[in-house]
Amino acid sequence: MISSLFITLFMQLRFIFKLEPISLRWDLYLDMNFLAHAHLSFNHSKILTGNLISDFVKGSSQYSFEKAIHNGIVLHRKIDSFTDQHESIKKMKQVFKSEYGLYAGVFADVVLDYFLANDENEFKNDESLFLFSQTTYQQLSMDYEIMPIHFQKVFLNMKEHNWLYHYKNPWAIQKSFENIVRRAKFLNESETAFKIFEENIDLMKPYYDDFFPEIKSYSASILAELLSDD
Repeated sequence: MISSLFITLFMQLRFIFKLEPISLRWDLYLDMNFLAHAHLSFNHSKILTGNLISDFVKGSSQYSFEKAIHNGIVLHRKIDSFTDQHESIKKMKQVFKSEYGLYAGVFADVVLDYFLANDENEFKNDESLFLFSQTTYQQLSMDYEIMPIHFQKVFLNMKEHNWLYHYKNPWAIQKSFENIVRRAKFLNESETAFKIFEENIDLMKPYYDDFFPEIKSYSASILAELLSDD
């Protein structure tokens, strides 16, 4: 595995020499915590579409979508900003930091969806999580034709393998970690990440418990503001 020090140095060199900036999430072609973003769309179909396609929409192209979908794109980015600044998420990233450097946040995203899928305050049982996943796929399907091409491929995969539901299973987290490594430019193994996850579930769970009620409240307030401007 290429060390986290090398990854960090590479990112710094890109900045120093003014090379084209890159986003880790775009390198991976997907923002891994789809369940959280779907859940924080609060059953608004067009908001959901915008929320999930956001990382695949670049620059001014966000304004080419109808207002409701654009609102979802804005909501997604507000959620990401809040998440990145939250102290509990910073602590969760530290769990992966020594081994995975700047990719720690991507692994933390997956872990958030694992805890959310198993959160009985949000999904009272397996049936409610499964129903949510199916409803989400149905809503997204209505906007399939206007999705960015890269996300169309991701969505079909997500639906076929029911990612949103299976995030509750450790084996699905392991699979997600493998997918991260397969798409990442500077990683070549995920076994260490999954071992870190297994060994630190009890450590990370309080971070999630502290974070999620706050992001849920924040997202609801941002969505209310966005809808009031329509």
